[in-house]
Amino acid sequence: MTGKTIDFYWDIGSTNTYFALKLIQPLAATYDAQISWHPFNLGYVFQSNNYVLMEEPKAKLRNRRDDLMRWARKYNLPFRMPDKFPIKTSRALRGAIAMRQWDKELEFMEAIFSAYWENNVGTIGDYGTLRPLAQSLGVDGQAFEDAAESETVRQALIDSTNNAMERGVFGVPSIAIGDELYWGKDRMEFIEDQLAARQ
Repeated sequence: MTGKTIDFYWDIGSTNTYFALKLIQPLAATYDAQISWHPFNLGYVFQSNNYVLMEEPKAKLRNRRDDLMRWARKYNLPFRMPDKFPIKTSRALRGAIAMRQWDKELEFMEAIFSAYWENNVGTIGDYGTLRPLAQSLGVDGQAFEDAAESETVRQALIDSTNNAMERGVFGVPSIAIGDELYWGKDRMEFIEDQLAARQ
């Protein structure tokens, strides 16, 4: 792993990953760094740790929502909380891995994040929505679903999640540069410092 590589761990079900996805790309371009995308099955990790997001105190959930809207205003992003939240994300995560064979991983990621976090498409975890989305990117919908359901891709998501946890990832977004691991959308200053130091 070189100093010019940014490892980005993500799950579409994470509000903060929406913002981090938008913010990390300009930084990478500025410092000529490559981003390696790593789907992370957050629902599986939550379940393993008996954590239920929506059981947190109502005041904390309200504050979290207010803070997200502050971020949306600050960066002029069309973010909105979807009506259906949370959702199961494993199919979308596997879909991103499947799209690698067509060199459309990032395009797919951006499309699903936009659909869910901007356009309130609560069915983004279903193939009925994902197939047409793949089709819009020039990939046959059935070929996409077959790839996403293949044992190879299923195992790739398991491996991606387990490898991340072995590295110390416990939530998303998590961003790693070398041996440094940053959690959250609000660590961009530290990430930029790391990238600048490696110029």
